[in-house]
Amino acid sequence: MSAPRAVARLRAMSAVLEFRDVTVRRGQSVLVDGIDWVVEEDERWVVLGPNGAGKTTLMQIASTQMHPSSGTAKILGAQMGRVDVFELRPRIGLTSAALAERIPRAERVRDVVVSASYGVLGRWREEYEDLDHERAQGLLVEIGIAHLGDRTFGTLSEGERKRVQIARALMVDPEVLLLDEPAAGLDLGGREDLVSTLSMLAYDPDSPATVLISHHVEEIPPGFTHVMMLRQGKVVAAGLLEEELNEVNLSATFGMPLSLWHEDGRWAARRRTRRATF
Repeated sequence: MSAPRAVARLRAMSAVLEFRDVTVRRGQSVLVDGIDWVVEEDERWVVLGPNGAGKTTLMQIASTQMHPSSGTAKILGAQMGRVDVFELRPRIGLTSAALAERIPRAERVRDVVVSASYGVLGRWREEYEDLDHERAQGLLVEIGIAHLGDRTFGTLSEGERKRVQIARALMVDPEVLLLDEPAAGLDLGGREDLVSTLSMLAYDPDSPATVLISHHVEEIPPGFTHVMMLRQGKVVAAGLLEEELNEVNLSATFGMPLSLWHEDGRWAARRRTRRATF
């Protein structure tokens, strides 16, 4: 087999998300329009765009919570509409504000994490094996929140809750990790702690393919490899982060002239202003 054909075959086998001409309509509105997107198992993607760009809609499709109106969406090799989504969901790690709202505030942190083994929120009468408890404890240590294990979820800061959600999402050893605006509502310290945690995961070769949704380039963790930028449901640019994240594409995405900096593995953006002349 020639090298190009071998590479093509490898790419096809390793795709965890594959969208072809995916469109979602609700009434007269088009939420996403003709999206082509492939995420492979060793990639870490950030999806950037303003409010209403279609980011969360894409995440809902990727997490099997929504079907496209047209086009083809394959999740972990299975085509939406031709597979039982309840068989796919245990293979997907997800964090989102909607999921966090459903976590009982009186639940102990270690139980929030271990209960992912059964796909439930809130311990009831289910029993867990020692291996489940050991894995949950190991994840709390890995994420840097082992000291919170006996705290109740409702007593945690917003940043601590975000990190508990990540540990829970990893509990099932997912094949793809979906993070829907994980830094939303965090103060500067909480954001930096979270970015550090996500960077650690991004550099770990054993971590699953990851998709992070954000409004802000400052929230992109070092170690992320790819970017997709959306505006009004359409792709502005997509590809390698170092190639596609630039001032031209970012300005087109947010509809204003932006300056962009990259230093020590982190990004920052500001609106470009004209200096007054006298």
